[in-house]
Amino acid sequence: MERYLTLLRCEPLLRRLSLIQLLAYFGAWFSNVAIYTLLIQMGADATTIALVAALHFLPGVFQAPLSGVILDRIHPKKLMILLTFIEIVCTLSLISVDNIGMLGFLYLLVFIRMGASSFHFTVEMSLLPRILEGKSLQAANEIHSMIWSLSYTLGMALSGLVVYWVGVTTAFLLDAGLFVIVLFLLSTITIEVELSPNGSKMGTMMKEAFSYIRQNPIVYHLMILHAILGFTAFDALVALAAKHYYSQIIAVSLGIGLLNASRAVGLVIGPMVLGHWINNARLGWLFFAGGVGIALWAIVIDNFYASLAASVAVGFVTTTLWSYTYTLLQHHTHSDFYGRVIAYNDMIFLGVGAFVSLLIGYLARSGISLGMITLLLASAFLMASLYYVWIGRRYVLREIE
Repeated sequence: MERYLTLLRCEPLLRRLSLIQLLAYFGAWFSNVAIYTLLIQMGADATTIALVAALHFLPGVFQAPLSGVILDRIHPKKLMILLTFIEIVCTLSLISVDNIGMLGFLYLLVFIRMGASSFHFTVEMSLLPRILEGKSLQAANEIHSMIWSLSYTLGMALSGLVVYWVGVTTAFLLDAGLFVIVLFLLSTITIEVELSPNGSKMGTMMKEAFSYIRQNPIVYHLMILHAILGFTAFDALVALAAKHYYSQIIAVSLGIGLLNASRAVGLVIGPMVLGHWINNARLGWLFFAGGVGIALWAIVIDNFYASLAASVAVGFVTTTLWSYTYTLLQHHTHSDFYGRVIAYNDMIFLGVGAFVSLLIGYLARSGISLGMITLLLASAFLMASLYYVWIGRRYVLREIE
């Protein structure tokens, strides 16, 4: 923990970006429980819930080719201000959705809102390697991954309490208020970075990026390895478990919130324990441990209290896996291609997340138990550990120093 605090003290820009990230990502996920609660109240089925979960990931898939070029040409501060404004408008618009006939409008708002959120995330992650390097970059990625994970899970946990106490509409209003604070902080920040001059057309820049990735296979292998973390897109699984298994014990919104809060505990303490331990030689074992943690949850998923404990184990290795694979990718990417490579990496990661969300809904509707679905997700991590061994035998991975 001390190394994170030291880095934040020594890097004022990182400190301000971390605060902005905490509020922005917390806001992005805060109203999710309100959305899922609203869907359940309106009688939405498993497929609809899974589709809404997938819509949280799909925007990043479709916008990545264009956003990657934009990141390498437009100043990050301007982009983040615009994206935050879009999130405010979409969040306030969610208040008007009050019946199943407005599902189409809900889909559109979620798509645009999460598109802006994922773009905001990509902007920050492409900015970090421009201001930091080596172990400092790894620590910064760990800080940001902890913030993302904490915002992702704890945001939904607190939202569960807010929805239970004061209702869906108030949750949306509070969420919009968080984005207003983010907008103010962004307007006062100073970001001094130089983008590589590139007068090429957007289409040409895309081709250059794809050519660079094709000529550097270690880059796309690391992108695929990082994308395995998309199998932790548990939104639909948690919502369905709360609906089918826990609703007799606790309110659905509270069940979703508490399960995500438990996972947040593991997500935050994991890198504090594993950050010094992780290196290239141990990464494969960490993927294996991630699979074991998810398999444990699969066994007890129908038991609310056991699931709370298992969720801590599920989250414990996730943040470190996410941040270390991200750092490896940044470490092996030329600075001229940071924006485009990071955007395409997020495209693959979010595509996997969307696929997993839809798969959960399809399998649940087909009668497959949630426990068996969770075991399927666990197997992806076990396969990833073998994939990493294969990568290590074919390529030389530079250590992060």
